[in-house]
Formats: sequence, C-alpha cells, structure tokens
Amino acid sequence: MEIITSVSNPRMKRVTALQIRANTRREEHAFIVEGMRLFLDTPDNSIEEVYATEEFASRADVQMAAKLQKTGYTLVSPEVFGKICDTGNPQGILAVAKSPEYKTDDLYGNGEAPLLLVLENIQDPGNLGTIFRTAEAAGVTGILMSRGTVDVTNPKTVRSTMSSVFRMPYVYSDDLMNDIVSLKEKGIMVYAAHLDGTGDYDSFSYNGGTAFLIGNEGNGLSDEITAMADHLLKIPMAGRIESLNAAMAAGILVYEASRQRRHN
Repeated sequence: MEIITSVSNPRMKRVTALQIRANTRREEHAFIVEGMRLFLDTPDNSIEEVYATEEFASRADVQMAAKLQKTGYTLVSPEVFGKICDTGNPQGILAVAKSPEYKTDDLYGNGEAPLLLVLENIQDPGNLGTIFRTAEAAGVTGILMSRGTVDVTNPKTVRSTMSSVFRMPYVYSDDLMNDIVSLKEKGIMVYAAHLDGTGDYDSFSYNGGTAFLIGNEGNGLSDEITAMADHLLKIPMAGRIESLNAAMAAGILVYEASRQRRHN
C-alpha cells in the first residue's frame, strides 16, 4: 500500500486546512476526527477519508480492523501524521467526516416536551464540547446556538464532546431572538440563568417544553436575550463565588430537568 510521506500532498493540505480553518470546515461541510474512540464512534456513512500510520493499522484489534476494512484507509508516515494532527500525542488514526446537518425541527425530539439549550456566544471550545456531552447524558433534545458561538467542529470541541457531536442535534441561528420567539410560540417555557434571578433553579417545573438560555463565559447573556426569558432563575452559591462556568451551569439546569422528568 502506498504511503504518503509529504505534507505537501494535496490530501494532507486539505486535512491541515480542515484542522485550522473554520471557514474551510463550513465550506466543505467536513471536519476532522482524531483518535480511536472518535473514529469508532463516527457513523460509517459520515466518513469521507481515513488516514493511519502503518504501526497503528498493524496492531488494530478486531473491532478496529473491521472498521478500517469497511471504510478503507490510506497510510501516512509517522512524521507526516504528527504534523497533520491537532493532538500532542496522536494515536495513529484520523478521519475526515461529513458535518451533521440539522433543521430547527430536529431540535424538538418527539415534540411532546422538548428540552433545549440555547447558547449565546459561548467562546471556549472545551466548554462547548462539555455542554454537548452533558446535554446528551441529561436527555436534552437539541441545542440552538448564536452565530457568535464557537464552531462545534473545532478539533478541541469535537474531542470534548466525546462523540456527542454525532448524536446531539444542533443548529446555528442567524437570528437568535426570532428563534426564541418561535420556541415560545410552540409553548416552550424559556428560562435564563441570571444573577438577577428571582427564584432558585430547583423551584420551577421543567416537565413541559423547556429551554435554558446560557450566556457567554465572560459577559453572560446580553440584555436583549435575557429580556426574552419567561423566568430568570438563579443557582445558589456559597462562599465568595459570583458565577459558575457556563458548562457547569448548563449541566446543573439540564440535570434538574432530567431529575424532575424521571420522577414524573
């Protein structure tokens, strides 16, 4: 099997561009997945290309070998592989995957009692990835994001999702305020985690359609988006802590909704 030994190879240039440029990922509707776990979790029909080192391919276990045989792969020299990876200690497997594409209606699940997160300008890739991972675990039906939110196909975000990027429906909104109005028209109650909250987060019922607004790590929610909430709620905090990490706040809220729904 031919081995790619130069980063000047057009296919390697494409991988590098997908790693570092959000515009390229958007234009090509593709992104990079690295490592064994992410590769195994990537749906077969989403995989466009697979690259592996000879050492990795030779020691693949039964599950990995079956996946590689199904998808096909191209060998890359260790030197080149190290240069096209985003991780510091690459495992020897990397794939180009098609970006999932969803419509707003996909965010509502079965439509009976949607549970959504609405994110405004989340900036940290790790935060966003953790939110996706936690949202899937808590039974969130979909995530709506402002255009100012970091790219979910950012390599660090993809790794932080622990493969939830392939299973959690998400949509980037061109008009977040208008989309929140649409949620409310569907009977979905909108709550904002806010320092001016008038009730503790666990004093509300989330058994019906629910959406939680989560704001930017540094500035919180904008006044315009905050004003669209049906209720402002607060998460009680002891000590001198004034606010929580956005991913942590989102996790507390969606797990409270999950707890209530399990008991009802």
